[in-house]
Parts: sequence; C-alpha cells; structure tokens
Amino acid sequence: MTKFTEGRHPGEFLLSEANFHRSRDAVTIGESQTIEPGTILSKVAVVASVVATPSAASGNTGNATIAMDATATTNKVKDGRYKGIAVTATTVRWEDPDGKEIGTSTHGALFNKGGIRVTITAGGSANVAGDEFYVDVAADAEDFQHVAFSLSDDAPISGIAMYPAATGSGETAEITAITRDAEVKGPCLSWPTGVTAEQKANAIQALAALGIIVR
Repeated sequence: MTKFTEGRHPGEFLLSEANFHRSRDAVTIGESQTIEPGTILSKVAVVASVVATPSAASGNTGNATIAMDATATTNKVKDGRYKGIAVTATTVRWEDPDGKEIGTSTHGALFNKGGIRVTITAGGSANVAGDEFYVDVAADAEDFQHVAFSLSDDAPISGIAMYPAATGSGETAEITAITRDAEVKGPCLSWPTGVTAEQKANAIQALAALGIIVR
C-alpha cells in the first residue's frame, strides 16, 4: 500500500480570529523561503527602502557629532526612534524604539547593533552623563518583508502564515498571515528544527504581545 503524507492545510492552525478578518494582513515573503501554513514569521527590513536620520540633542553639554555609516541600517532595523544616553564622556548606552537595550557605543568607533550602524565623533567639549543622541528611522509597512522564524535570528516575530509560499533567490511572494487578535492551535504551528522549550516559550510570548494566543 502506498503511504501518503498530508501537509498542513491553509488556516488549519486557526481557532478564532477577530470579526471581518481584522486579524489578517497581506504580507510579502522574502527571498529563499519555504513557508507552510502555520509557519511562525519574523519581520525584516528592506534596507534600501529605510531612511535613518541621526541627531544630537540640542541641550547636550558636549558637542560630539553623530553620523550614519554608508550602510546606515541592517535588515533588523525597527521603525521609530533609537535613543542613546551618554554614560561617560565617550560611551553611550542605546535602546531601540521598543525601549530594549541594544548595547553601548564608544566615540570614534562604529556602533553596529539593533539594526543601526552609527558613529559618534567627539568634539571640543566633552560629553557628560545624560547627554542624548537619536536615530530616527522612517520605515513603512511596505519597507518590510517576512521570513520564517529562525533560531539564529533576532528579527521580531510578526505573525503566522496562513498559506504556503516558496521563493527563490531574488524572488518574493504575497500571502495572507495572521498578524493580530487570534487564537491558534499550538500543535498545528511549524517550528524550526532544534527549537528548545525556552525558545518556543519566548516565541509564544512574542505572539501574545501581538494578541495571538497559542492554545
């Protein structure tokens, strides 16, 4: 007897969603992806489409200047304001637009964390603790693509794929995903090979922050 293995069905994981399909969005799947229904998705930026503007607070004691690198952002960048607060005369602690601490920069050296690539250069007047620096990132929904959740990637979780998609190098695809306000079946979700209980729990918590509850 020939044995057949049936794959996931579109929307098989879905228990409930908001009225009038408010839980759903059309999303762009990035290149080189194999997506099946129930795949946890992460959101990455299309770097060429993102605008990042650096600035130093007008009330700073020091007059250090801040500038973006030639490659200003990576695909992990988030929309909104990154904020840096001076800890010493030459070091600045940074947080992303969600208030998450991403690292500390040193004047004169490239800071490449959290999706931004920026250098602060000391001026004639030294900075003091509390001086502030900013990177304002402007990225619209169409400036992001979605990929399968990866254990080696810290890109933010963005939802769950409802339909399958397969993309090659340089290719994208449009599918529908659950991105908010829904209940889903945990056993019907697709996880990366080797996912640990802790990684799965963190991902489920990230989904809950979107209003997607795993049952």
